[in-house]
Amino acid sequence: MKEWKQTADKKEVRVKQHNLQRKQGSLVQSHQFLNQLILCPQCQSKSFFKDGFRYTNMGGIQRFLCRDCGFRFSNNPYKQCQTKRIHQLCVLEAKKLDSQTEIKTVAGKENQTLNGKIVDFAWQLKKRGLAETTIKQRVYRLRQLVKKGAELTNPETISSILATSNWSESNKRVYIVTYKSFVQTFKLEWKPPKTRVEQKIPFIPTETEIDQLIAGCGRKLAIFLQVLKDTAARTSEATKIKWLDIDKNRNTISINNPIKGSRARIVKVHSKTIAMISLLRQKNEYLFNPNPHSTRQNYYKQRKRLAVELQNPRIRAIKLHTFRHWKATKEYHKTKDILHVTRLLGHKNIKNTII
Repeated sequence: MKEWKQTADKKEVRVKQHNLQRKQGSLVQSHQFLNQLILCPQCQSKSFFKDGFRYTNMGGIQRFLCRDCGFRFSNNPYKQCQTKRIHQLCVLEAKKLDSQTEIKTVAGKENQTLNGKIVDFAWQLKKRGLAETTIKQRVYRLRQLVKKGAELTNPETISSILATSNWSESNKRVYIVTYKSFVQTFKLEWKPPKTRVEQKIPFIPTETEIDQLIAGCGRKLAIFLQVLKDTAARTSEATKIKWLDIDKNRNTISINNPIKGSRARIVKVHSKTIAMISLLRQKNEYLFNPNPHSTRQNYYKQRKRLAVELQNPRIRAIKLHTFRHWKATKEYHKTKDILHVTRLLGHKNIKNTII
């Protein structure tokens, strides 16, 4: 009896070993098969690790990590799965053509014509010599009107949206200016509605609050804010400052890329600002990232964090343009000379300086 049990146990062990060897062999074969089929899209290497799954509504997608270049990729990308699914749905819908599908195709053609109108409008503004930022803002506002249900070729729909929207009067005026330029481009007739914009006094923080904000930000952003504090430059002007514009001997910074038709100018700054700028590494011709959008996003995040840490809600009211208002107010109280403030801000007309 004991001998029979021993032989049975030996058979079970042999069966388990055999199954384990088969699994290991199949895993090796499958890995070799994957190596033959899959290549790293970055360096075309066949050497990679399996790096987990990405779970989507189309199922799990195997991810891989290249051993040579460290690039992470998948054999069957999500976009490819999505296009396959859309293709299948389109085939099924094509078999059941009805009036609804015809309406969809007509709507698609209308969207194409609208996009064509907007692109043509942007090109006309480009030929007139308008700035890139102005063109982008006007195109964005036209698309916002379309999202609200407006027909750009029907001015009455624009008037009704402006009358029923919850936008502020100043925001409505910007949309009116945008659509007026669209109407002039395509020679349409439109009587714009009247708006009454009341001028508001800008928020001016204390110097202590500005210094706390600068001290609490990261090093590079803190230097950027210190430059805004001393030069009263706009965000887009400060991001375009080059290393050649810094004069360390005279403690001056030149604003050579003004926007909104302003004048180029040379501004005297504090020696502390020059010392902070010297801490930056010279990677290219610009001091900071020349893209103002990324700088704004970084500033908003750090400002929100500092407002909570300092328990001061006034910090959240400090915009990047507030530094310009603060410097202009301080210089006027110091000198009582409005022409000096006008030159500092780069305004060509003194009316832009007077609130």
